[in-house]
Amino acid sequence: MNDSEILELLHRSPQNGHRALFDEYYSYVCAISVNILRGIGSREDIEECVIDTFTAVISKLDDSTVGSVKPFVGTVAKHKAISMRRSLMSRSGKCVSIDSEELGELRSEERVDQNAENSEMTRILLEKIEELGEPDSAIIIQKYFYGQNANEIGRTVDMKPATVRMRCARAMKKLRSLLRDFY
Repeated sequence: MNDSEILELLHRSPQNGHRALFDEYYSYVCAISVNILRGIGSREDIEECVIDTFTAVISKLDDSTVGSVKPFVGTVAKHKAISMRRSLMSRSGKCVSIDSEELGELRSEERVDQNAENSEMTRILLEKIEELGEPDSAIIIQKYFYGQNANEIGRTVDMKPATVRMRCARAMKKLRSLLRDFY
């Protein structure tokens, strides 16, 4: 479900719109919350942060017009998680100076929010490739995911290499169109 469909559903049927919003962005909000609260908050704190995020998002979406939902949801999630992190750190007395050597130990190079966003984009891309149908989806996957050339793909799908190249070019054009329509 895309942003405009969610916004339309929110106006037509708020309860169904809220459910669609939650279903669509739950993993994204969780990933942001986990990334920011890692090592500080408990599982319950992260769940509370996610709930607070959706509460704030829903109240703002009901009162105003938002052009694009995903950046809005991401921004609210980051702000809520940072606020909760500050609160948890002040309650625990676990404050670290920016000049402290401990600061480097607290950082992690893993970006859970970025990984979640990338996996979501991969899922969407694979869905759109599947919509191309056979043999175009097989050609695209073999070429761009497995790095095979037209001769290798031709043997797999029982086509001449020139035909594989032509179908690949047409499939890529159609895929671009599908993705453009999606976003």
